Parts: sequence; structure tokens; C-alpha cells
Amino acid sequence: MSDAAAQRGPVVIHSARLASEATVTPDAWVAFTGDTVSAVGIGTSWRSCNATSVVDARGRWLTPGFIDIHCHGAGGAAFDDGTAAIATALAVHRAHGTTRSVLSLVTASLADLESRLDVIAAAAARDPLILGAHLEGPFLDQGFRGAHDPALLRAADAAAIDRLLLASRGYLRQVTLAPELPGAMAAIARFVDAGVVVAVGHSAADYASASAAFDAGASVLTHAFNAMPGIHHRAPGPVMAAVRANHVTLEIINDGVHVHPEIVRLAFTEAPERVALVTDAMAATGLGDGEYRLGTLRVTVTDGVARLTAGARDGAGAGGGAASALGAIAGSTLTLDAALFRAVIEVGLPVAVAVTALTETPARAIGRVNDLGRLAPGFAADAVLLSDDFTVEAVFAAGKRL
Repeated sequence: MSDAAAQRGPVVIHSARLASEATVTPDAWVAFTGDTVSAVGIGTSWRSCNATSVVDARGRWLTPGFIDIHCHGAGGAAFDDGTAAIATALAVHRAHGTTRSVLSLVTASLADLESRLDVIAAAAARDPLILGAHLEGPFLDQGFRGAHDPALLRAADAAAIDRLLLASRGYLRQVTLAPELPGAMAAIARFVDAGVVVAVGHSAADYASASAAFDAGASVLTHAFNAMPGIHHRAPGPVMAAVRANHVTLEIINDGVHVHPEIVRLAFTEAPERVALVTDAMAATGLGDGEYRLGTLRVTVTDGVARLTAGARDGAGAGGGAASALGAIAGSTLTLDAALFRAVIEVGLPVAVAVTALTETPARAIGRVNDLGRLAPGFAADAVLLSDDFTVEAVFAAGKRL
């Protein structure tokens, strides 16, 4: 916090139903001084804060800012497409309560990924609300590639990993890989040593292979249940391996399309406080149905559902190759406020549990549990004010109203 920020009186939000730290506290207040939470209390004790700005929540929900660790874009823009596109996409998600974002990149050539990582590193250096980059590929399984260009998938090797780490300038936060590919276990060790969170995903791994990856240091399951073998009574697969590994976070895309509400409920039951709700949102998010692009692949959005278009490759990728499978789900058009609404209203989760999955759990997954994801003294002054039906009414990030 700067000296100037400390000299200004705090911003206070009072008379709120505070959902934070897995608890709902009625008639609560939170004070921000600069970019940090300086105090939390209940009742009218906020009046002693000498606030320079006061917001009456009038009994509405107040939560920590949402954290999305898997998102590709919005507003017609993708994080792959440069500085202006990043700003466009983030503006959409921030209006829906996401105050901190990890920017996900789809599979591309190594040269393109190096360039895109460099752009994200520069953006994150300027904007602390950008938490870094997530490489969803190119180290993925062909059979479970989803909406990734098959011509650009590859096994991990030391030279490629070093190139990507160098280009990211320390801002590579997460990488998704298939642990059954050649070189994958060595890659997990290399990335973990570099401080990068490794996620298992887009993978044909069975229970044993996924468990070995988690034992080796992988700590996230990318969009659980999607682009991987399911749960079978004789083949429990990677989802159950993640459930049984107590350090692993399970991403869930709770849009009503990717995962049935009953399975979402099952995930929360089997892995309490380890489910992170993510969007996996692509460029169509915030816009209507139509034709879009995800990396080198063309996507058709119908009734809000994004799927690969027939003959989906647009020729932009290197090396030619066959079109991807017709109709594969290609990300989502989800925002995290909608994920919260579905979690409470459709899945039936308690509000405090659902909020944790948008805040504290994703913060823990990327190693930021000590400063993000809670409205508590010393934590980032990120907050969302929501109506009874979880419509976003105000968003605060780093102490400023967006």
C-alpha cells in the first residue's frame, strides 16, 4: 500500500450479508484502505473508521472478488490475440464479478505461444488483476483434444519447456498436460520446480497414470469430467484419482452443459473445498450466437453453446492436418456470476460453499491463498456486491470500484 493510499480514509461497505471464509455473516461491514482490506466487523462499528467513502449494501450479498483460473476470452476477443483483445475480454468478465484472472491460451505453435506469453507477461506486469498465463496445450492427447488443433499437439520435451518458461518471464501460472504422453512425467517435475501449477487434462490417463502424475506434483484437474475418461465401476479414471489426492483442485465448468448438476453436486460432496468453478469462456462470451474462432479452429455458438464447426480448421495453424471432430464442445460462454447462480439455485449448494469455489479455492490452487480469495484484514480489497438473485451490482478490485 502506498503512503498516499494510507493517508486517505478507508472505503467502507456496510450492512451486507458477507459470504467469505466459508461463512455467511449478516449485518457485516468491510473497510478498504488503498488496495487492501483494513478491517471487518458487524453492526454500526464501521462508523469509527473515518471513511471517506461509504456504500450501504442494504442487506445484499457481499463476496470476495471472483477468481477465474481458466478463461480464454469474451466480448469477441481472445487472450491469444494481443493487448487490446486482452483488455476487451477482461472488461466483460470484470463486469460479472471476476476481479482476478489467469489468462488461458489454446494450443498453438511454440513460436506463437512464446509471443503470446510475452504479451501476457507485459500485461500482468502492468495490471496486478492479471495473475499470469495458463497454457492449455500443446502437450495434450490427440484422442481427448477437444477444441485444440490436432496438427499442433506435441509431446513435452525439455527444449520446448525451457522456451516457454523463458518467454513467460515468470508469469506462467499453470500448464495443462496429458501425463501419459512421452516426456510428461519429466515435464511435470520441470514445471513444478519452476513454480508452475501443473494440471492433468485433455488426457487418456487411467486412474494409475493420473495418480502417478498427482504423486509427482500435479495439483489441478482441468475441467473435470470433460476431455478425459469418465468414472466406470472397473475403471475409476482421472476424476477419482483427483478426488483421492487431497492436494488436487478439481475445475468444474458449471454452465449446465459441460457437467450435469447431479455430477457437480457429487464433486462437491467427494472433494469438499477442492472444487474451483471456472468459465473456460471463449470469445463469444457476452455476445450472441454466431460464428467465432478458438485458436486456429472455427466455432459455432447456438443457444449459448459453443461447438466446433464442421471442417473446423481455418488454415491458420502450421502443418496442415485434418479437421477436428464435428460438434465437440469448444469452451463456454459462461461468466462466474452465472456459475454462482447455477451452483446455488440449480445444484443446491449453500451460498458459502459456492462462493468459496469462486474465491478461496482457486486462490489456493495457484498459490495465492494468503492474499486473495477472502475479505479479511491484509487480503486484497476485491469484492462483489450482488442482489438476492446473484446479479452483480458493484465490483471492487484492488480497492477501486470498477
